Amino acid sequence: MHARLASSALRRRGRSMSALLVMAMCALLSARASSLTAQQPTERPAWCANLPRPAYATLPRVSVPSDWFEVYRVDPDVYAIYEPRQWQEVISYLVVGRERALLFDTGMGIAELGAVVSALTDRPVTVVNSHSHHDHVGSNYAFPRVLALDLPYTRDHARGSQHGEVAGEVAPSALCGALPAGFDSATYRIRPWRVTGVVHDGSRIDLGGRSLEVLRVPGHAPDAIVLRDVAHGLLFTGDTFYEGPIYVFGAGADFGAYARSVERLAALAPAPRKLLTAHNVAASDPHFLVALRAAVRAIASGAAAGSRDSTLVTYPFDGFSIQLPARQAPAGRRDR
Repeated sequence: MHARLASSALRRRGRSMSALLVMAMCALLSARASSLTAQQPTERPAWCANLPRPAYATLPRVSVPSDWFEVYRVDPDVYAIYEPRQWQEVISYLVVGRERALLFDTGMGIAELGAVVSALTDRPVTVVNSHSHHDHVGSNYAFPRVLALDLPYTRDHARGSQHGEVAGEVAPSALCGALPAGFDSATYRIRPWRVTGVVHDGSRIDLGGRSLEVLRVPGHAPDAIVLRDVAHGLLFTGDTFYEGPIYVFGAGADFGAYARSVERLAALAPAPRKLLTAHNVAASDPHFLVALRAAVRAIASGAAAGSRDSTLVTYPFDGFSIQLPARQAPAGRRDR
């Protein structure tokens, strides 16, 4: 394409055009084409073949003013705000009470979340994050009220992330389709955000006719929490459980703490009737709580088989897997 356009320009302007000008034109055209390619990938990465996930066919979809987010009603007055075109497949949740609403996580910060939330409720919104990893706090900056645990880990993450730390999240291989119109992938970052109030283990957040309890569940991250809606049988699990590879590695991850957190959550069974998770599938069956406990116990005892690479050991189970650092993973009976 570039050669044809440059040749056409030469014919229009005559052979007196300098070689320098031709080179400059070609460079500009190349840069523009590269930018367009970054914004609108021409090839679908292999992971796109999993989409759309069948589980979403059973949930009522809600129309919102966005072509980036998909919103599903997962329970009365509870909305899953899903980002299916980015490889993380992050899911944030809006819970609406009579007087207030709570937003559990704010996603990647790639598209404007505030307009979507405003389309779903006119109640004042409080943000609470399942943890402070960048894929869950991307739009925190857009909301005036953010509650969090009082931890150095959280305060450090509230400073945001620079482009170099998150550029891979908007690379063509991380996208299934185009980025939002007007989005500049070259300047993508996680903006700083401010904690305006503190929660702790056992805190209750009253939305007016609806109450959510905060439970600390460190392991995936030091500031990981889940939210428990006892009256409606809902457990918002964040990254402590979802259907897919569960990461228990990276800065702040701790398998021992994770195991204790999983024991705590499994002890809640059979009370929760739905697990509302932070990636891939919005509503999961509560039997996974007990299955997760059995999986973690098998890993800790060395009974589970794992696949080892240079940095990680992956333990597969039915519907999910658990990934640990190779240097810290217990020796399984058939690790390889």
